Amino acid sequence: MSAKNMSTGTAVSVAMRTPKTNVNRPIATKTLSRKAKDQRAPKASPAEAPTSTVTVLKSVPTMLPSYLWGTWTRASPAQVVNMETLKFTLQTTDPGSKARTGVLATDHGDIRTPIFMPVGTLGSVRAVPQPDLKNDINADIILGNTYHLHLRPGTDVLEKVGGLHAFMGWDRPILTDSGGYQVYSLAENRKLTEEGATFRSHIDGSKHLFTPERVMDIQRSIGADIVMAFDECPPYPSTYEYAKNSMELTHRWLHRCVQRMKETEPLYGHEQALFPIVQGSTYPELRRASAHAVSEVPSLGYAIGGLSVGEPHEDMYAMCEEVCDILPEDAPRYMMGVGTPVNILENIALGVDMFDCVMPTRNARTGTLYTWNGIMNMKNEKWKTDTSPLDPQGSSPVDRMYSKAYVRHLFHANELLALHIGSVHNLSFYLDLVREARTQIEAGTFRAWKDRMVIQLAQRV
Repeated sequence: MSAKNMSTGTAVSVAMRTPKTNVNRPIATKTLSRKAKDQRAPKASPAEAPTSTVTVLKSVPTMLPSYLWGTWTRASPAQVVNMETLKFTLQTTDPGSKARTGVLATDHGDIRTPIFMPVGTLGSVRAVPQPDLKNDINADIILGNTYHLHLRPGTDVLEKVGGLHAFMGWDRPILTDSGGYQVYSLAENRKLTEEGATFRSHIDGSKHLFTPERVMDIQRSIGADIVMAFDECPPYPSTYEYAKNSMELTHRWLHRCVQRMKETEPLYGHEQALFPIVQGSTYPELRRASAHAVSEVPSLGYAIGGLSVGEPHEDMYAMCEEVCDILPEDAPRYMMGVGTPVNILENIALGVDMFDCVMPTRNARTGTLYTWNGIMNMKNEKWKTDTSPLDPQGSSPVDRMYSKAYVRHLFHANELLALHIGSVHNLSFYLDLVREARTQIEAGTFRAWKDRMVIQLAQRV
């Protein structure tokens, strides 16, 4: 595998990187700047600390045990996934930052990174039909959710119809979240133990148990190309003790997820790749420990979880940098649930390759649109008689077809068409943003472009 060095134009080798230290030995201390030290998570008082029960079995290793994988040297992903169809090729790196481009190959098509994944929680991206998602927005991959699809329509239905791809008429890649974040959001109605998470459905109050094994089985039934390990997402702020116990529980659950994937087979004739998830709240030492631990697991890619849950953006970026400096260079890094256009560009600069977030569609439904010139509130009086195109710089048909005045009218009249126009516009913009970032990385100009854009994109129009 090779990457192109933009400063010289020559190809340089990208070797399979071995983790820097054994996670079962103390992690080497990294000197932090005063600013980095200030970015540690606040010490929550007992009243602020999470109240969920976590039963920790003292006989269970607290870090993912390297002996499970034989030698300490990280194994190739080829040993656990079919590299004929599932592989990541690192293509270019930006000389002024840690930004990269690559191609993630799956049975349902290639994913060109950096990439944003529209969120289709229940097998549907809200207000956006699949033809528009494919032809106008041109999404390489979309995201579904294990928790929600388990409750509706249920795995029995999905298996009978041939999986989520067939069910929703989507022939491109799909990634499924494990449901860990949803379990986190149900904190008042769930209980964590070593076995898993017991919770009550937000729909009818019925009781469910998610174990790592059960979550892997559900994701086999859904049939996504990329599946996520079952994890616990600690709230912000968390005490150091809670964040550490939560991280270690996530590591033990990861071992069980890997084992279950080894014991089962894909159901629909295409390969599935399991992504481990890094946790650790906003404590640098925990983030480093978790990154080293999950790096021991040979995988097609790795996810960064537990961020964008209320922490300051500076903390998010600090934790992302800690993790990306450790995760294997030859695998894509997926930052879960992030974020604003500015968040995406800043994290691309730190080495992240994949993103998802409900923000572009959720905010579109309330009239907030993202553009190259900044953020527009389509309900504002200033657009009332503005007959210019919705977004002259936009790439979507809705940007040229409808005027600002008309779209404002639709929002004020609560017309469903407003939700469709806004969602298509915002998703098109997000995809345009990451594709322009890719172009800038390939040209070796990403850093300067990013520094200009983060100011421009944050302003109100």
